[in-house]
This record gives sequence, structure tokens and C-alpha cells, in this order.
Amino acid sequence: MLISDTGVPDRFIETDEWGSWHMARLEDGWCAALDRDTMKCTIYDNRPWVCREFEMGEYECRTERAANLLIDWQDKCAQ
Repeated sequence: MLISDTGVPDRFIETDEWGSWHMARLEDGWCAALDRDTMKCTIYDNRPWVCREFEMGEYECRTERAANLLIDWQDKCAQ
């Protein structure tokens, strides 16, 4: 959920049935701002607060990515 204005481009924002803004997701369930080839955020400097709370390589990052088994997340997260 987007709880503050961080400059996220409108094309990456969706509104839910209650009127709350959140990051758009593609059919695979992952954030629309995530580059699938590099597994890097395409709007890193303008990413939402919640994304700023996750640090690459930390436990939460590895756990979340490993749970989704999209690619070898352990290697991507450690980069």
C-alpha cells in the first residue's frame, strides 16, 4: 500500500475497491516496477516506503523471493 507520495509514476499505481493506492502487479503477481531480467527496481529512487524497508540480501528479502520460486532468488538477492 502506498501511504505517502514518493513520486511513484502513475503507471505503477492501482486503486483497490476501498480507494487505497498500491503498487500495480503484473499477471505473475510481482510488482510492475520490477525488471524481470535484472530483478532490480526500475523506480528505485522513487520506490514506496514499504520497499525502502526491505534491504537486499536480508532475511525478509531472501524469504519472500524464495517463497515465490520465480528464479534462483538466493543468487539474485545476494547481488
